[in-house]
Amino acid sequence: MSESAPALIEVENLTKTYKMGSQVVRALRSVTLTISRGEFVAIMGPSGSGKSTFMNLIGCLDKPTAGSYRLAGVEIATLNDDQLAAIRNRRIGFVFQQFNLLARTSALHNVELPLFYNPGGAQAREKRAQECLQIVGLGDRMDHKPNELSGGQQQRVAIARSLVNDPAMIMADEPTGALDTRTGEEIMAIFQNLNQHGKTIIVVTHEMDIAEHAKRIIRFKDGRVVSDQQVERPVDAEEALARLPNWEAEMDGLDGMDGVATGVGGASPVAVG
Repeated sequence: MSESAPALIEVENLTKTYKMGSQVVRALRSVTLTISRGEFVAIMGPSGSGKSTFMNLIGCLDKPTAGSYRLAGVEIATLNDDQLAAIRNRRIGFVFQQFNLLARTSALHNVELPLFYNPGGAQAREKRAQECLQIVGLGDRMDHKPNELSGGQQQRVAIARSLVNDPAMIMADEPTGALDTRTGEEIMAIFQNLNQHGKTIIVVTHEMDIAEHAKRIIRFKDGRVVSDQQVERPVDAEEALARLPNWEAEMDGLDGMDGVATGVGGASPVAVG
């Protein structure tokens, strides 16, 4: 936790239990921690450790059995369902492993969706969605549908959608889990850039090489926090990308050479990766 930045998330003795028949499952056991504004935090832990339950609680997707959760000073337990929905829409941006995009809708309209409950007309919504797609490097793919985009580009659309309401924090659940190494680094580079510009980023991952991009790693086990450490030298995604081979660029080069060698000179397929 940063000592100078104000607290964004404050949880104290946060507990969650579920009843499964006659059994009581203690998914989260008296967790107490603070996350400050502007932090980049990775949440780790094996299956059943409580990390997903914790993320659901701080994402206002579920309510605790006991304990306190304050988001930007507001006690979440005092809010009704409509207020919680407003928090999820405007204060928290969500990014998921499987992208969760509408298949028959363009990238631009997918990003616009969270804005439909906000005041302002269609022109303002479109302008804001365009700005967010520019931020993630998809200014030239706004009219493409998900099936016309690579996995990495679909995740960029999902990140743009999470940004569109200018939330206090971005919560990403295994955001690189469905991506190859290079594309995963590109996504982490976006998160690091957003964090450098003041966004609070919280990433759930089971991959240590992804967690090491964060500035702080919190590990869960058996519903408890078992370690909470600052990362002395986070992996710089841009530097990591510079060291990785760019197979797509190399294949494009080979296609060009093939056209010269055969004298065909046909256009190579459009790259969407």
